[in-house]
Amino acid sequence: MDYSDFRGITTLLVVIAFFIVVGWAYSNKRKQRFDTAANSIFDESEEKVHSASVKEVDK
Repeated sequence: MDYSDFRGITTLLVVIAFFIVVGWAYSNKRKQRFDTAANSIFDESEEKVHSASVKEVDK
């Protein structure tokens, strides 16, 4: 086993890890959670919490 074999195995492991992460990110189980996180920027209650924390820091 030489250096090029090690590089090939490493490349294969990285490609497998990439596909695992992509599969995890696009799984149907995660869709609701990611949609909630993506839309949280538009949540008015979050804005109120942020404003209150900014006022607290400014004191």
